[in-house]
Amino acid sequence: MANAPLRNRRSSVAGGRPADNPSPGRRYALRVTERTLVLVKPDGVERKLVGEVISRIERKGLDIVAMDLRTVERDLAAQHYAEHDGKPFFSSLLEFITSGPVLAAVVEGPRAIAAWRQVAGGTDPVEKATPGSIRGDLALETGSNLVHGSDSPESADREIKLWFPSL
Repeated sequence: MANAPLRNRRSSVAGGRPADNPSPGRRYALRVTERTLVLVKPDGVERKLVGEVISRIERKGLDIVAMDLRTVERDLAAQHYAEHDGKPFFSSLLEFITSGPVLAAVVEGPRAIAAWRQVAGGTDPVEKATPGSIRGDLALETGSNLVHGSDSPESADREIKLWFPSL
């Protein structure tokens, strides 16, 4: 295999052994590829943090498979945040997310949902976001916390279909 062209080599799995030659009785971790929706909210776009967010996604080892900069229509915003309908902050949430351009991206990779949420940091930038995360380093308010990420595979599927129906 050492002299085989790169295109014919098989990748390794956990433990550094070739995927086609595992030790008997030894288990190997499977790399499950997930997709998640990432939004850079209007406050992040206004503060010119789009490049920083993209850089952190790429440094984490995730792939951006779709991206679009747009002003969000109220109908899309209401569908996206449907779980919050009826809550006291719903109206202000819709007003905020439709107030300016939003960068929407579909990000893919092993455990992409958890990986992106780690990069993004906790929803409350002061109380819950760890230093080194986007919110921990760059945000101050819960209402203006720069980014969004799907919180489960089901949410990711639903949100990606809303924002990128052709995927």
